Amino acid sequence: MSNETPAISNFIRTVINEDLKSGKREQVITRFPPEPNGYLHIGHAKSICLNFGLATEYNGHCNLRFDDTNPVKEEDEYVEAIQDDVAWLGFDWGGKALFASDYFDQLCEWAIMLIKKGKAYVDSQSAEEMRTNRGTLTEPGINSPYRDRSIEDNLALFEKMKNGDFPDGAQILRAKIDMASPNMNLRDPAMYRILHAHHHRTGDKWCIYPMYDFAHGQEDSIEGVTHSICTLEFEDHRPLYEWFLKELEIFTPQQIEFARLNLSYTVMSKRKLLQLVNEDYVESWDDPRMPTISGMRRRGYPAAAIRQFCDRIGVGRGANWIDLSVLEDCVREQLNETAFRRQAVLNPLKVTITNFDKVEMLEAPNHPQQPGLGSRKLPMSNELWIDRDDFMENPPSPKKYFRLGPEREVRLRNSYIIKCNEYIKDENGEIVELKCSADLDTLGKNPEGRKVKGIIHWVSAQHAQKIPVRIYDRLFDQENPDKAEDYLSALNPESLQVTEALVEPSVLEAQPGETFQFERVGYFTADSKNSQPGEPVFNRAVTLRDTWAKMK
Repeated sequence: MSNETPAISNFIRTVINEDLKSGKREQVITRFPPEPNGYLHIGHAKSICLNFGLATEYNGHCNLRFDDTNPVKEEDEYVEAIQDDVAWLGFDWGGKALFASDYFDQLCEWAIMLIKKGKAYVDSQSAEEMRTNRGTLTEPGINSPYRDRSIEDNLALFEKMKNGDFPDGAQILRAKIDMASPNMNLRDPAMYRILHAHHHRTGDKWCIYPMYDFAHGQEDSIEGVTHSICTLEFEDHRPLYEWFLKELEIFTPQQIEFARLNLSYTVMSKRKLLQLVNEDYVESWDDPRMPTISGMRRRGYPAAAIRQFCDRIGVGRGANWIDLSVLEDCVREQLNETAFRRQAVLNPLKVTITNFDKVEMLEAPNHPQQPGLGSRKLPMSNELWIDRDDFMENPPSPKKYFRLGPEREVRLRNSYIIKCNEYIKDENGEIVELKCSADLDTLGKNPEGRKVKGIIHWVSAQHAQKIPVRIYDRLFDQENPDKAEDYLSALNPESLQVTEALVEPSVLEAQPGETFQFERVGYFTADSKNSQPGEPVFNRAVTLRDTWAKMK
């Protein structure tokens, strides 16, 4: 990561700098606390890069801590996938992931402590009654009829809750704060609910589970987190975060909120992403069209490109609406530097070289701007495939057209200059073959007395290998799918097209996850799931240029 753009100052760094300078904090400890109820997406990548990046920058530490307080939705599969994603992005949490469930015993003790202080009570209202009595943004809430239960009764009821004596929803432990508070989060928020569910780590030990708002701050405190960085939707929760810590008389980290990432042509809701998976709109969580980190990885996005994107968009408190093209540009920049070049034809047109009657092994660089990356052998014969779009019978602007046409010349990439002498049509009038002659004195040098501007890619028909190719595009064709009446109606029907490509033989050597630039076509990655040795399946990671910008 040393070659990436230096960190840009932002308001969070300003806070940290002031805390360190004043002596309020002696070190920086952050955390990334995902709930293991789905796969991470690009919005999480922003938080990962921010939290781990700040810890690295200040020689501190960032904890990876799983918020596993809801056993109904959480699975080990998600835990493993999240760890894989964070590690792939290039970050290290010190070898041991932490879990909210690590602190269940301590959290329960703290709940009892608040009951004993008269700061918490067991409420026997139904969920509907609690919603009704909570009030509105303009009207205060109404105290629960159970709010003034004695400490002894509350302790006894909470013990019964813990022992499994009540069914789900029969009782709930609430903090006793202020039902008239203008901040809805302070209107006697829930601390513990009854949930008879098997937990992926603690098994059936518990049938009560802490709410996120009760667990979050205390977990930060236990771990000595100095700066608890989260998105703006938690800003109104900060007074509650601090209330619990103050009443428990334990260390209080500083919560700092920043604007979450909103990316065009994308949805970020885990609920919606899960629906896409469960209802087979996509193949899986790591479908290359998904905005998940695993999907982007499988598509061929480099980790460095995602880190670069997160640096480029910055951190602020204002609305953070970013066009998807910014991410795609970061991918192009990274792959342009690292991807080996190969030749592939997706829409083939046959070319016969009439004055070439041999097989010649040409030398082609793996990367034209980086000679140190070596070269490979590129076979050429008298029959080639070129892209059909590289020939035009009657170009509309002949002086601006630099590809093949009748009596026109182009250079074959890494090969000779050829001239189209004849073209053949079938019974439907479609051009099916070009007859060309090669200037055999132009290998590696320019022709005498004339300038040839056009360069096209090609493969030898005799040596071409056929491979499956998936052309991935944006999953949604509306800039903001969430504004559609039904976000599913904004799905792009052309987001996946399966085709075949004719490629030079060296492409078959691709390892799963390896990316090539198919010259003049785009960046393509050997699918990590479906590629076999010698039988790669390629995903288009990104086009060579932003084609969507031209469509707008």
